[in-house]
Amino acid sequence: MGLATAATSAETSAETSIVIAIGSNRPHGRHGRPAEVVRAAVKALGEAGFAAGAVSPILATRAMGPGGRDYANAVMTSSTRLAPPQIVAALKAVERSFGRRGGRRWGARVLDLDLITWGDGVWPAPLLWRQSRGIAVPHRAMHTRAFVLAPMLAVAADWKHPVFGLTVRQMRARLRNG
Repeated sequence: MGLATAATSAETSAETSIVIAIGSNRPHGRHGRPAEVVRAAVKALGEAGFAAGAVSPILATRAMGPGGRDYANAVMTSSTRLAPPQIVAALKAVERSFGRRGGRRWGARVLDLDLITWGDGVWPAPLLWRQSRGIAVPHRAMHTRAFVLAPMLAVAADWKHPVFGLTVRQMRARLRNG
């Protein structure tokens, strides 16, 4: 797939493959326990225009920070013509449909969706990626998060980080050995 570049419109000219991280550590009244919330989120993402290409196994992971409860985490691949700001807006809408409200950082949440990759593209442009305070793709902290890298091994192990030049497999090995 060609290099995805910053687009000024809501859509890019070609489909771009993406990876979305899905996490939950609170039960939902309709969907049940966190693992079931993750499964329901995959379906809701499909209904929102992000059909699942591949879905990783759901892993139980420890919460980061003071979030408390363990998480159910997975990743899924999809493809879209949307640019990162529009993708993130759609992910936030799905989170809200599951009852997600703004709150403290690292708090417990019924659903957390993050755009992890956007093809082999960088958003914003590579020179701005490290300093940007807004949306950044690839996700700025993905290389430090086992709960993202471990499920990505199942669906995109050879994806290469366009800034670091490392595959998911290599980032996971470095995290383990670091």
